[in-house]
Amino acid sequence: MTQTPSERSLLVATRKGAWMLREGGGGDGWAVDGPHFLGHVISHLMLDPRDGRTLLAAARTGHLGPTVFRSEDGGRHWQEASRPPAFAAAEGGEGRAVDQVFWLTPGLASEPGRWLAGTSPQGLFESLDGGDTWSPFSIVNDDTDYRRWMGTVQDGTPDGPKLHSILIDPRDPAHLIFAMSGGGVHESTDGGAHFTPMLDGLEVVEGFDVADPTFHDPHCVRRCPSNPDRLYQQNHCGIYRLDQPGRRWQRIGRAMPSEVGDVGFPLVVHPRDDNCAWVFPMDASSVWPSTSPGGRPAVYGTRDGGESWQRLDGGLPASQAWWTVKRQAMAADAGDPVALSFGTTSGELWLSDDEGAHWRCIARHLPEIYAVEFASTGTGVAA
Repeated sequence: MTQTPSERSLLVATRKGAWMLREGGGGDGWAVDGPHFLGHVISHLMLDPRDGRTLLAAARTGHLGPTVFRSEDGGRHWQEASRPPAFAAAEGGEGRAVDQVFWLTPGLASEPGRWLAGTSPQGLFESLDGGDTWSPFSIVNDDTDYRRWMGTVQDGTPDGPKLHSILIDPRDPAHLIFAMSGGGVHESTDGGAHFTPMLDGLEVVEGFDVADPTFHDPHCVRRCPSNPDRLYQQNHCGIYRLDQPGRRWQRIGRAMPSEVGDVGFPLVVHPRDDNCAWVFPMDASSVWPSTSPGGRPAVYGTRDGGESWQRLDGGLPASQAWWTVKRQAMAADAGDPVALSFGTTSGELWLSDDEGAHWRCIARHLPEIYAVEFASTGTGVAA
């Protein structure tokens, strides 16, 4: 079923607050609602797909610290979680502290009220009451091996190490996958009681041990809704695909143009075609400038599982555009054709209504965009 423009809205998380954009009737423009939480870091803003009304915002504030905010009326009113994610206290009073809540994943339709969250530094947390109270989840936060694989804050990514890409198998809530930057991709088939690294076929920076999860840096992992056995990954060292029950990742980014390469942060998948995915490459030359290669930004899409890639840059700047896209700042809706959107480090929000063939900028001058999600005004986002 084709999604009409009047039903669409976009949830935008930025370095300085959150915005919600709703497309007006007839597609004549986008109404901007915001800022919410002006001046605070919002890493992720998500609508609960199970009730179409509850919003969760992962925040780092100057006065409350790292926390989660909840709205039960589509963003009209917000309330802080009564118990935000926090690591268990260590003996002697010393231990890790959550710096920011980074990634939010709602549970399945059969799990009303359940959410999982990833933090920086790397931690995995669960809420069973719609995001109001959070507890450490699984073995991950305190297991000796996982703590070693997480490295230290100094070893992490430039804006801090983090746990992200929390995936729940739609067929089985006990089948979980998450990724750590750094620390690799990990899988559980017993509801989190145990996790196993998923590293076969993945490369690491030259000179480091490929068998050690510490040196693996996945940027984004996605599961195909139409085929949950197929996973795509955008990694620090390429683009990969995995078809379970296989265990070995295949580097499909080798088919990207050599002058562009296959390094970036975001990756999104088609809701109905497991051969179709999109990435946004960045310049990963020797100094890692993290900008569009050559100042010429483009989305690249595959329709054959990564055997070939097509440059999709219609309407995007042809030169002198020195920005990139963060790992959560690109999204696909469920329409037919699929709409794509991404937000840039320079505060622009771009939209394609035809699966990437043509792009238009629908918002400018926002703060640096950290995350973008599609939602539907028909399910309760404030109008």
